[in-house]
Amino acid sequence: MIKLRFRTSALAYSGGRLVGRLSLAPCFRKALAASLSILLVVTCTPKKGLDPSFTVETVPQRVPVEAGLVDEASGIADSRTMAGYLWVEEDSGNPPQLTLLSHAGKLIGRLPVPGVVNRDWEDLAIGPGPQSGISYLYVADIGDNAGGNSENYIYRLAEPTSLTAMISSVDRIAFRYADGPRDAETLLLDPLTRDLWIVTKESPKARLYQLPYPQNTATVSTATFRGEIPLSLVTSGSISPDGADILLKTYVGIAYWRRPANEGLEAVLTSQQPRSLSYLIEPQGEAIGFDKAGNGYFTLSERGSAASVTLNYYKRL
Repeated sequence: MIKLRFRTSALAYSGGRLVGRLSLAPCFRKALAASLSILLVVTCTPKKGLDPSFTVETVPQRVPVEAGLVDEASGIADSRTMAGYLWVEEDSGNPPQLTLLSHAGKLIGRLPVPGVVNRDWEDLAIGPGPQSGISYLYVADIGDNAGGNSENYIYRLAEPTSLTAMISSVDRIAFRYADGPRDAETLLLDPLTRDLWIVTKESPKARLYQLPYPQNTATVSTATFRGEIPLSLVTSGSISPDGADILLKTYVGIAYWRRPANEGLEAVLTSQQPRSLSYLIEPQGEAIGFDKAGNGYFTLSERGSAASVTLNYYKRL
């Protein structure tokens, strides 16, 4: 969690064009400029793996979220067990709980996650896990601004069918990076292999690490470095339920990859050029997630100094 303050509500990036102005702390301007320049390049440079048929609405469907409900949203996932609802997590300084919002941006309730702490929860994934036919939530406690964490954690739990359902157990997947501590805000769950992938928040290029399935919950695993991705300040990511579409989000844009059949995630992200999708820049956008049908995706921002935020949905055209 880095408390940036964006003074904009009308800044948009679409089709290689940036509209509006952005105010950013000096220490992050260089990294953000690098990220933006990459997004401009990928918009204009078609390469292997692109799917020009995947397009979304230029202006998302927006619904207001009342200030104070989820002011520090860092991860979002469309529920598989309760239609029309979204799970949202918040980062450090907040209780170890998940918030359930309706697609209309209304608070439905909160779900405490027992036996864990919120050191710096930074992303949320949803999909398959150890037991066939069960939807799982993966809470990524992977933020490390100071670069001092000797271990990082991903908490896995079967998705509840209601807010009153009992959480019977929470698996803790503890890991360290093969090459020392890293700050990360992005967790990807590959629904085809059940591998977990972490994307760091580094500049000028993010780093990709893998925790293959089945993940060990008894000892500390080592996340293996798999290559670099040409993006900076990556804050969240999501893979469509069918495993074919991949999104990585930065503060200024959304990068998209189409995954060819039978190709591994590592090869797609590290060797193929992404395409930039339309994105209305948020006060501090740190959460993105496909809807459960793969027909579009949601974004939600930290509120920061803004009066309020909106839950945004980009429908696939």
